[in-house]
Amino acid sequence: MTTPRQELTLRFLAEPQDVNFGGKVHGGAVMKWIDLAAYACAAGWSGRYCVTVYAGGIRFVSPIHVGNLVEVDAKVIYTGNSSMHIALQVNACDPKSLSRRKTTHCMVIMVAVDESGQTIPVPKWEPVTEDDKKQYECAVKLMEMRKQIGDEMEILSGSSAKQ
Repeated sequence: MTTPRQELTLRFLAEPQDVNFGGKVHGGAVMKWIDLAAYACAAGWSGRYCVTVYAGGIRFVSPIHVGNLVEVDAKVIYTGNSSMHIALQVNACDPKSLSRRKTTHCMVIMVAVDESGQTIPVPKWEPVTEDDKKQYECAVKLMEMRKQIGDEMEILSGSSAKQ
C-alpha cells in the first residue's frame, strides 16, 4: 500500500465566467475550487471517496482577477475516525510575474464513505513538525468552538421553530 498524501496543490486560471458584477472572481467560484482541493486531499489521504461535512472560517483577504493563476493548497491537519480536517489557503498571481499573494483561507472537514454512503475509518495522521503540531492544536481548538457554535445554533433553530 502507498503512503497517504498529506497535502497537495491544485492550480487554475481564473476565467471570464468566474467573474462577478464587480469584475473580480466571485466567492462561489473560489469556494468550488476549495471544495475540489479538499476532496482531492482527503481522497489522497484516505484512499476513499469523501464528502464535505463542514466548511467554515472562510476569509476572503484579497480579490482574484481574470487571468490570474490560482493555487489552492490543501493539507490534512487532523484526523478523526472517519473525518479529515483540511486546512486550505488560496493564492493568486499574474502568471507573468509569479508574485503570489494570499486571497482566501479556510477549514474544510471531509468524511470518507463506502459505496453505501456509510462512514469508514481513515488512516490516522500524527503531527511531526512544529508547524504540524501548531496546526493540529488549532484544529482541536476549532472543534471545540464549532461545538459551542452548534449548540447556539440549536437554540436559534429551536426558538424560530416555535414562531
